Amino acid sequence: MSLVSQSILEADDELRYCTIGELEDIQNYLETGLERIEIIDKIKGKEKDIIRTASKQLFQIHPDYIAPGGNANGSKQRSLCLRDYGWYLRLITYGILAGDKEPIERIGLIGVKEMYNSLGVPIIGMIDSIECLKKATTSYFSTPENQIIEPYFDYIIRSMAL
Repeated sequence: MSLVSQSILEADDELRYCTIGELEDIQNYLETGLERIEIIDKIKGKEKDIIRTASKQLFQIHPDYIAPGGNANGSKQRSLCLRDYGWYLRLITYGILAGDKEPIERIGLIGVKEMYNSLGVPIIGMIDSIECLKKATTSYFSTPENQIIEPYFDYIIRSMAL
């Protein structure tokens, strides 16, 4: 749900008009629309480079993952890890586009810890992988752009850490 939709629904649920704060948030959301679209386009265009950089960083932190018996040992297992990287980047872009963390929660985080636990994937490794994705992604952007991007990565990291 977008920030606009969320604000309207919350106000309607409480039988009130949107507050000045909500209207200012909507104004900021609308004013940054083009910038958010440009950020998403750049992430999309740099996806392979971001994933390559992030995976190198992760496997330096956790070399045991690519060692014999590790969760990412072999080309099939490694390609599954990289597929998840792309999936998380897309989730980030959904949040950026909506201006809200709700799409990330609804589409990508409900049940994710249980799934990784059932597959024997260490949660700390997933948290580290999102940190690596964040670092690789933000290296392509300016500080103001990163202020838009980082909260969505941080939200995923916090959610996985709970």
